[in-house]
Amino acid sequence: MSDKVLIADDDEAISKLLSKVLLLNGFEPHTVNDGLKALQELKKDTYQLLLLDVMMPNLDGFQVIKRIRQEGNTIPIIVVSGKNEDYDALYGLDIGADDYIMKPFNPIVLGAKAKALVRRTHIQTEGSDNCTKRGCFTFDNKTMRLYKNDTEIILSSKEKQLMKLFIDYPDQVFPKNVLYEQIWGELVVDENAIMVYINRLRNKIEEDPKNPKYINTVWGIGYSFTPENEK
Repeated sequence: MSDKVLIADDDEAISKLLSKVLLLNGFEPHTVNDGLKALQELKKDTYQLLLLDVMMPNLDGFQVIKRIRQEGNTIPIIVVSGKNEDYDALYGLDIGADDYIMKPFNPIVLGAKAKALVRRTHIQTEGSDNCTKRGCFTFDNKTMRLYKNDTEIILSSKEKQLMKLFIDYPDQVFPKNVLYEQIWGELVVDENAIMVYINRLRNKIEEDPKNPKYINTVWGIGYSFTPENEK
């Protein structure tokens, strides 16, 4: 059975192009033309990926992302938008998107990113059914859920990948290029993207994100996770 992808875009020509790209990559595309319908569709059915425009009627794409993440839905989200400022991309990533692709897009690149993101999600859910405990943190390897002192912390898809890497290798220093290759699957490092996700994780797991005690910056190199750090 093909993985189902929801496309939310009010431009019919773009929706048709995205559907064609997805079909060529083995996906089953479904389309809606505004943000509110996207939220309604996600409640009715299960999708493995959401391709989301920003400028749409009723609810814009950024509002949709916020609502999805507030509801605890961790579906992978790729924003496909004509808003091409760096600020828009960083904002989209910061509120919960997993990737941001600007229009006009390369169909081959978009298809490859969609397949990689869905594939990594499948690998996560097929992991062993034991839990890994590190200090006050417990990570369920089967459901990819993180708990701190038995309280679940809601994470996006890429946040889960990043946290699992930290949980599996506590106290190890990860250079930025290694993190980017492991999580994004690309060799050309986008340091802004790494910084955005590190900050998002800190905001969720640290008591004081501005003075983190768990996710530490190793200046000039990268980051490390110290689960029992009591500094």
